Amino acid sequence: MAKTYVHQSIARAVEDHGIDTMFGLIGDANLFMVDSFVRDCGGQFVPAAHEGSGVLMALAYHQVTGRVGVATVTHGPGLTNTTTALTEGVRGQAAIVLLAGDTPVDNPGHLQGIDQRELVKATGAGFEQLRTPETAAVDVARAVYRAQVERRPIVLNMPVEFMWQTVTHSRNVLDVFTAPGGVAEGGILDEAIGMIASARAPIILAGGGAIGARDSLIKLADRLEAPLATTLKAKGLFTGHPYDMDIFGTLSTPAAYDLIARADCIVAFGTGLHSFTTDRGKLLKGKRIIQVDVEPTAIGNSLHPDAALVADAGLTAETITWWLNEAEVPSSGFTRDLDTETLTAHPVGKTTSGDGFVNYVHALERLEEALPKDRILVTDGGRFMTEVWCRISVPDPRSNVVTANFGAIGQGLQQAIGAGAAAPGRPVVLFSGDGGFMMGGINEFNTAVRLGLDLIVIIANDSAYGAEHIQFRDRKMDPSLSTFDWPSFAAVATALGGTGIAVASAEELETAITALEARTGPVLIDLKLDPNDVPRMRL
Repeated sequence: MAKTYVHQSIARAVEDHGIDTMFGLIGDANLFMVDSFVRDCGGQFVPAAHEGSGVLMALAYHQVTGRVGVATVTHGPGLTNTTTALTEGVRGQAAIVLLAGDTPVDNPGHLQGIDQRELVKATGAGFEQLRTPETAAVDVARAVYRAQVERRPIVLNMPVEFMWQTVTHSRNVLDVFTAPGGVAEGGILDEAIGMIASARAPIILAGGGAIGARDSLIKLADRLEAPLATTLKAKGLFTGHPYDMDIFGTLSTPAAYDLIARADCIVAFGTGLHSFTTDRGKLLKGKRIIQVDVEPTAIGNSLHPDAALVADAGLTAETITWWLNEAEVPSSGFTRDLDTETLTAHPVGKTTSGDGFVNYVHALERLEEALPKDRILVTDGGRFMTEVWCRISVPDPRSNVVTANFGAIGQGLQQAIGAGAAAPGRPVVLFSGDGGFMMGGINEFNTAVRLGLDLIVIIANDSAYGAEHIQFRDRKMDPSLSTFDWPSFAAVATALGGTGIAVASAEELETAITALEARTGPVLIDLKLDPNDVPRMRL
């Protein structure tokens, strides 16, 4: 076989895995590999303005497509700039590979030298060393394999001195054994079915680990006459079902919260039942809990269930339904006479704010009606985010990109770009706060313009760090440290090549909504909000 350079072998190994998109920044340790990926392999490279942005784009690409996301950076500061993004990916269980260059081994005093293994370990991401020039393709395969089975980012460390050495490339792709997990069986299954059969008010709850089991879960819920609910990560899974309660927990509607209180059994599939889902345990008190997850470590993290089935969500739901039918167990009747209209309706309250401001809840209600229905929704971090999660719908869970796994702000626009690259032709809607946009969005807005993305950015602009503003006010202290005199975001968006629209009243909101219909590229809507009149986070 013909000899190739190591940087070409790495690029071809990425292509061998069916990966056609790569995000990141080039530097002297990775530029030739990226060039080969584009020129020799026909791949798409999405250049970010910041290394962390490239990783965040890859996270969203994985979320939207379900495939491995790939990013690349150079050594030293190129890698240190990715630490928050890597941690976000670890907390979000995102399967991505970061191809990171490393400084020459024979130059320990290199200006950009750092112990990259120790840095990566601190984020919780996995580390894979490119061992020799000859093992380059095998090492890429190992990194891709680990990202999928460990469900976390894996950093492949690539010594720069290898890049121009010659090797014989061979295709290496490792089987990740993607067949469904095991089927629940034995005494514990019998116990679980007994609890479900005796329940008079059961609820089926699905988390991010069950988004592939929609039909089986609906079949079980209909058999039981049980309402359906999701965690935030599975939002949209049961869209269109008459007894979809939407999000279970602190983000529930008042009617759904009351319904949960009446329940006597929660059958949870693919969710760790963390404190927000359970409202710090309050929602599960006095109820039988059956927890189903293919990962044993996901069970019992926050509370110990009455029955735990380490098994595939879909197969387990099908098995339970089959046995209920065999035993001719009557339905619970819990969904009879439910008022389905109030089940997913959040209170609106007042719809006006003072002069120079638009009411935030009113704006969200109008945007829910007006935004494209086939949207991908991306939400940055901030006090505005929970109202977005509650009031803006998504067509399915993969169209709901949550950037709050690490509690960081300023990650939304980068992930919106990754989502747009993952689903060309679909509109992406990003909600961001003013602080988050200044921290991480403003430096990537032009990237969206250059890519020609169909992106709608909505800034919840209260000219403050909202969570801190509330804390100052709650203690009757001066909140001025948390307030900012930002530039006009509408003008900035226009200067960066997009279209910016300022909204300071209900009338201007309608004008902005009308303008969306004629958009030809990224649009930013700057919602001017009263910092004293923004709802609190529902967490």
